[in-house]
Amino acid sequence: MPLDTSTYNLALLRVDGRRWNELRRLHGQIRTQAAADGSSYLEMGNTKVMCIVTGPSEDKRKTGGGSTSSASVASAPNAADVSVGVVVAGFSSVDRKKRSRSDKRIQELQATISKALAGSLHTHLFPRSTISISLNVLSQDGSLLAALINAAALALVDAGIPMTDYLVACTAGSTSSYAANDDAADPLLDLNTQEETELPGLTVATVGATDKIAVLVCESRVQVGRLEGMMAVAADGCKQVREILDEVVRQQGARMIKEGTVAKSENVGGMDLD
Repeated sequence: MPLDTSTYNLALLRVDGRRWNELRRLHGQIRTQAAADGSSYLEMGNTKVMCIVTGPSEDKRKTGGGSTSSASVASAPNAADVSVGVVVAGFSSVDRKKRSRSDKRIQELQATISKALAGSLHTHLFPRSTISISLNVLSQDGSLLAALINAAALALVDAGIPMTDYLVACTAGSTSSYAANDDAADPLLDLNTQEETELPGLTVATVGATDKIAVLVCESRVQVGRLEGMMAVAADGCKQVREILDEVVRQQGARMIKEGTVAKSENVGGMDLD
């Protein structure tokens, strides 16, 4: 059944009760796996992702012990490789389709995330080593790439790997399809599965609170006149996401101080936790 967009006026509500510029509920946690160097759990609406970071560790691929099921990128000849693996659970979507590691869609996600993170991490500090990022998709309800990037950013912060700033991502779309040829269509923030299926959309990732774009993925046809508005809405959504992720990290830092894991005199990530 086609998605009814008759109520998508800027003053009205979308199918899930949100206004055009509202994010879905975003919940994040870090240090969810005690045995991992860094870990996180992220929910963007009903899209749920778990991430584990291992390393930096010795690059085993040079000795033939590496795996071909993940994408790996080195930002410089003597920099660490950023290896990303994505596993999608068979029960994560309604159709319960199990995707293998060799699935083309999975490989595209891995390559995009690996390249984006390699550009924001200070990989030159860890020559001849590998930073392994394992992402597990537990539930899908749209904005999957954005959720994967945000979960990876949280886990990397937990692992203490130096980076320029948070790499945060968000999606944006338009209220009418490409066939409608409506250049005046209104933009939408943070698409769910139903909206992604029926409407044109894109995913944008920015570095920190700036407008510097690290990732721009648009897999649907859309009029050029709509792109500027969609990108502006997505960039604004990234700033909102960054504030939420930053608060998650600060709360964890305050919790660690309260539990005595770190001393209050220590500079945790260069942030004021008070």
